[in-house]
Order: sequence, then C-alpha cells, then structure tokens
Amino acid sequence: MICDVCKTNTATVYLTQIVDGNMKKINLCEACSKDKGVSDPTGFALADLLLGLGETQQVEQAAPTEHCPVCGFTQADFKKTGRLGCSECYGTFAEGLASLIKAMHKGTKHTGKVPARLFRDIVRSDRLNELKRSLEEAVSKEDYESAATIRDEIRQLELGEGEKIE
Repeated sequence: MICDVCKTNTATVYLTQIVDGNMKKINLCEACSKDKGVSDPTGFALADLLLGLGETQQVEQAAPTEHCPVCGFTQADFKKTGRLGCSECYGTFAEGLASLIKAMHKGTKHTGKVPARLFRDIVRSDRLNELKRSLEEAVSKEDYESAATIRDEIRQLELGEGEKIE
C-alpha cells in the first residue's frame, strides 16, 4: 500500500478510526508517521490525520493563549496529546469540546447504564409507592372497594411477579 499523505512511499503504519458509524482508514509511510507524531500513540490526534472531520478545527478556533487555570494545560497540549490535564479543562475548553465529544460519542452527557434487574426493582418500587399513596387516598375518601383492589395489587407486587395470591 502507498502512503496516503506523500503518495510515494510504501505505507508501514495503518490507522483506523470509526466516526459516525463510518470506518476511516489512513496508511502512512515511516517518514510521514514521524512527521505526524505517530511514533508515540499518545502524541497525535487521529482526527487531525483524517480528512473531512472538521471537529478538531473547532477546537483550534478558540483563543490560542487560553489555558486551564488549575493545571495550566493549553489547547495546543490537548491537540498534541488528545487528552485533557484535569477535570477543570472540560469547563475551560467547553466551547470547542462539545462538538468534538458529540461527534465521538452518542451525546455530551454520560448517563451510564442500569442493570436490567436493578431497573426492574426500581420500577417495582416506584409502582409500590404509587399504589400506597392511592391506597391512603382511597381510605381517606372511604372508597373501600378501590382500597381493597389496591391492597391486593400491593400484596401481589410484594410477593413477586411469579407468585399469585388467591
């Protein structure tokens, strides 16, 4: 394979990145990889190497002298390493980072995951609380028929999904 940058030498470094569900590949010769800083995996931004991304250019558009007040990290440091210096850097460089992070991930907020079993327990607990409030309301209104139905539903939930009361 031929180097994608100089288009003359044989490529010896092969980089792959997935952006928006599309796989982008770049092949570099030894000289071009050294020019781009690829010899150290933490010393380059792959997005800078790939054409048509544009996200890293937005990071560059912020004030070049801007630096983090806590760790002193600059935008140039971020561009070189692809990492931020501390948690305060996210706020300091937020303007340029938002679009970059959104392009790399599904969104800009981490929501995490809840195990299915825990999710079922949370839903069940919420339903129980709702039913208990409804039961109190029915009793205060002296609607004993509804209260009995709600009481039975509460018992059913407390026993578990698989067991039925008779």
